Amino acid sequence: MYPLPSHPIRIAAAQAQAVAGDIEANVATVAAMVQESARAGARLVVFPEKFLSGYEPDLIRAEPERCAVQPDDPRLAPIADVCRETGTVAVVGAAFHDRGDLYVSALVVGASGGLVTRYDKQNLFKAEREVYREGAAGCTLELDGWRLGLGICYDSGFPEHARAAALDGCHAYVVGALFSVGNGYHESRTWFPARALDNTCYAVLANHIGTTGGWNTCGASAIWGPDGRPHAEAGPDRRELITADLDPQTLIAARDSEPMLRDLIDTGTYPRALHRLS
Repeated sequence: MYPLPSHPIRIAAAQAQAVAGDIEANVATVAAMVQESARAGARLVVFPEKFLSGYEPDLIRAEPERCAVQPDDPRLAPIADVCRETGTVAVVGAAFHDRGDLYVSALVVGASGGLVTRYDKQNLFKAEREVYREGAAGCTLELDGWRLGLGICYDSGFPEHARAAALDGCHAYVVGALFSVGNGYHESRTWFPARALDNTCYAVLANHIGTTGGWNTCGASAIWGPDGRPHAEAGPDRRELITADLDPQTLIAARDSEPMLRDLIDTGTYPRALHRLS
């Protein structure tokens, strides 16, 4: 078992309107909101899925050199600079073009300004499978004693994805996404409290606002506690940054009250009894 963190940490979720296909404009927005999150005292800020280009699968497939991020991409320099200047970690959604393949990725820019790692979305949604390759593995970050499991949008619809993070000792499940008006809002308000309570971990969602890639998105980025109750929520349609303090004492209380993770039995290792009914 991994130890619980010893001190609270402040996490931010950012939502803004992405400019379709304009990496430079969206990088400028990210840099400004990283600065804003630093002023709010956040150690880490997460941005929506594919924010650096907008969702825009047709644009990205047609012009991957322009609309997707490349390894060592110089266009990311303003984000690296502000992370280094403020000591903030940014998790930024981007389409990533690597050796001829496209991925839906979360780029982790560390407090030193370097690209620490990227997580590639493992559960691709519908037509995404025609454009992108699925990721091969999950991703856990460790920051100030907190273990943070990354997900991207549709990943959060699979209980197994957040559970894998929890079994890797994660104290929070951190997701950039695109959820739309109507059913998408309903899904996010069902999935994220469930992922939090199932695993007695915090859950963090950064969502798009406005229209992107043909989707009318619903904003409402939010942070839930390990009991599944909301701690902070943004509005539906305006640029906004929300923060919440993740507290180890809250984790302890939740895991004492709801000991499912501690009491988990791997039922897949046990034979199942079959009873034929006439």
